[in-house]
Amino acid sequence: MQRVTGPATTKANGPVPGDKTSQGGSSVLLARTYPGQVSDETPQAGDLLVRIGAIMFLVGAVATLATVTPLFLGTDPLPSAFYWVCMLMGAGFAVAATGVIRSARAQRRQAEAAAASAPSAPSAPSAT
Repeated sequence: MQRVTGPATTKANGPVPGDKTSQGGSSVLLARTYPGQVSDETPQAGDLLVRIGAIMFLVGAVATLATVTPLFLGTDPLPSAFYWVCMLMGAGFAVAATGVIRSARAQRRQAEAAAASAPSAPSAPSAT
């Protein structure tokens, strides 16, 4: 919790019994539950797949950099397990793309359901 102190005020007769303010002036206690801003966005259908795919892609990218680095430095190549981990880069891209497609299809279904349930506006007569 944070304390924010306001401007110092002097009291003519000194502190009042039961006064809980600090000697430096009035203070306001700010009650915060979270340290940052909270998103009010509802998770969509493919959001988890996109996050997992992004993590897989980053792990694969780091493994690719680690695998290619010995070629430039002229040292011994890394074990073949690193080459297999490099494949996570492509697999992560595929998983993230699947999440994006799933999210788009879910949004399309929601839009179609909203359009079907909304009453259609009467057409205006044409003035001729």
